[in-house]
Amino acid sequence: MVEPRPCKKLIEVSIPLEAINAAAAREKSIRHGHPSTLHLWWARRPLAACRAVLFAQSVDDPSSWPDRFPTDAAQQTERSRLHRLIAQLAPWSAAGDETILHQARWEIARSIAWRRNEEPPPVSDPAAVRAYLLAYAPPVADPFCGGGSTLLEAQRLGLRAVGSDLNPVAVLISKALVEIPAAFRDRPAMNPDSSNPDWLPAETCRRPRGLAEDVRYYGRWVREQAQLRIGHMYPTAQLPGGIEAPVVAWLWARTVRSPDPAAKGAHVPLISTFMLSTRKTRTVWLDPKLDRAAATYRFAVRSGTPSAAVAARAKRGTKASRGASFRCLLTGSPIESDWIKQEARAGRMRCRLLAVAVEGRRGRSYLPATDAQEQSAAVVPIALPELDQKLPRNPRWFAPPDYGLPRFKDLFTPRQLVALETFSGLIGEARELIERDARSAGLAADGAPLHEGGTGARAYADAVATYLAFAHSKMADRGSSICTWFTERDSTRPTFARQAIAMTWDFAELNPLLRGTGSYAGAVEWTAESLEAIPLDTANATVSMADATGDRHHLRAIVSTDPPYYDNIGYADLSDFFYVWLRRTLGGRDGQPPVWPTLLAAALTPKQPELIASPYRHGGKTGAAAFFMTGMARALAAMRQASDHDAPLSIYYAFKQSEAGKDGITSPGWASFLQAVVDSGLSVIRTWPLRTELTNRMIGMRTNALASSIVLVCRSRPPESRVVERDVFVRALRAELPNALAAIRAAGIGPVDLAQSAIGPGMAAFTRFAAVLEHSGDKMTVRAALALINQVLDDIQQDDD
Repeated sequence: MVEPRPCKKLIEVSIPLEAINAAAAREKSIRHGHPSTLHLWWARRPLAACRAVLFAQSVDDPSSWPDRFPTDAAQQTERSRLHRLIAQLAPWSAAGDETILHQARWEIARSIAWRRNEEPPPVSDPAAVRAYLLAYAPPVADPFCGGGSTLLEAQRLGLRAVGSDLNPVAVLISKALVEIPAAFRDRPAMNPDSSNPDWLPAETCRRPRGLAEDVRYYGRWVREQAQLRIGHMYPTAQLPGGIEAPVVAWLWARTVRSPDPAAKGAHVPLISTFMLSTRKTRTVWLDPKLDRAAATYRFAVRSGTPSAAVAARAKRGTKASRGASFRCLLTGSPIESDWIKQEARAGRMRCRLLAVAVEGRRGRSYLPATDAQEQSAAVVPIALPELDQKLPRNPRWFAPPDYGLPRFKDLFTPRQLVALETFSGLIGEARELIERDARSAGLAADGAPLHEGGTGARAYADAVATYLAFAHSKMADRGSSICTWFTERDSTRPTFARQAIAMTWDFAELNPLLRGTGSYAGAVEWTAESLEAIPLDTANATVSMADATGDRHHLRAIVSTDPPYYDNIGYADLSDFFYVWLRRTLGGRDGQPPVWPTLLAAALTPKQPELIASPYRHGGKTGAAAFFMTGMARALAAMRQASDHDAPLSIYYAFKQSEAGKDGITSPGWASFLQAVVDSGLSVIRTWPLRTELTNRMIGMRTNALASSIVLVCRSRPPESRVVERDVFVRALRAELPNALAAIRAAGIGPVDLAQSAIGPGMAAFTRFAAVLEHSGDKMTVRAALALINQVLDDIQQDDD
């Protein structure tokens, strides 16, 4: 057998960018049943983009086969056919369409077969196509696997996948997405009440329905047991007429002692708004009733149509301005941020109940606070060692420590902590019950645990417990004192309403024993629906905890990855919010062995080696930038070494509108990343801007650059690359960019994406050289190269005009 010859891939020439972007944007609105809702992870790339990019990275461009497609017209006809397939493949509806997926797998197999001087398996034999891919297709490798999207889409395309991440939460999410379901394929549910005991493997292999059914069954058991143990902490409320109604949420405000002596030392509330509901059909707000002589106050609940003046006052609450500045409810005097910090750090910040949201016969309504309802939350605090860990002292991402909330446990009310701990302990009890039921259902009574690759009763119990712990994570995200009340929807915003833990002043404490948003029952259902959306008739995947800079010479893989973006997201710090609870739930307790002893061994997730430019870890911005660029260059060099010689690398990189400044795309983050690409020995071949936000405002290339990430297509720089002077590089730009821009426009790329697409041919010219020397003799930096690319691009566009 001759060695397969390298071929240019479709992604290096042309892709149907608009179709991919449209599918990616639509996917953002899909929540229930989408794999991304299995567990929160930050800045996930849409599955549509991952699927399309991997396909285009795996199939040959027709120009690679001049004997089969001898003319430009023939090549373009074939390219258009592949584009139409990608347009069919990208939408979420195609994720479960075996007809489309099989066609995509066959196209990949065809490219491999042609390079092996063979014919592909018959298109009429899906099993043969999958077997061929398993035998001859290189695996897909993602060393920054994060939430596992690339690994899942590799599986869906019939390709083996190898993922790794330094963050144990990311590793656990990816394992739950691509490893665990495959380990228990063809299995019916194990619970004693299973409604499908006689499922045949052919009916179950495409979706993990049995596993999902057991997540639901044992999730119900956990919730029922919790009701028995802590139901008394969540009393009902009495509606007018004496009808008892369940409380959906208790609405609180933090309070501090007023600095105004006229308030006589009273604690006053810090409230961002008095509005409780602002739905179109009704308005409900708090009406403060003050007794200034006694320095006391209470809140009445009003509904109807407020006057403009009343509405304006209600919307302001006691906020004085942006940030943490308020006014005293009793005297109107200012309460500055420094005073609030001082009081909070001294342990003098408290909470006061404002109102309760209840579920009545005619929907959700609001009642004023009562002493009994406030006292129901006065449970005895509990000690949880895992939650005694300190939050990072990094106000960019974590505001609470500045306001007297330095530890993870401080993010929760005592009642929330008791509830979350109760559910956490019950998941451990459920794990023992699941193992007994699985044995009774016929699974092997002994065998290796899940973390050692077991598939018996013990491993199955570990698997179900992992998904129940993911439901617990969802409940924690909606069950902290950082969650604010979403007045437009009569519901809560989660802790992670953005990629940080903000400081909030008025917050909502949900009832976790009900159903729907924030409840354990609701979280279990979301988890089960996500699990059911995972395909099983796919190739295997392995996920490990590893540093991306490690040696991967042995892989020879198709590398596709989404590395951390400079200083934008603090993955490790943020994920600790979930890690401490996952460790509490799955790390071994009450005499049980841990489910994931290696992943959950440390007190917190690894921080120092994380590849982000975090000034607070590296002595300031300069040290952080140097750490990022050096580490990313090492990681990219490791990817280059691991890459299959025939396939380019695809690297997603986040992009923000603010980075398209007057001098073009030259932000520190972009420049540092592209410098790392150059330093790693890679050449940039193409760049494809991906837009994942639906918008109708595509009106301007520079002022409205809407890509949320850019895919860089890279190959190893040829060893014979030479060092050239600046003038040679500029001449190459002027010679090559006009044709490149014409090709970009001909491919359907509009003005809004032109600047980002032009980075590719511009950087291709720059990175094909070993180095470009300035007139001073110094090596040209990427930042300087980007400025030149933008300048030449402007000149070309002016000439076109």
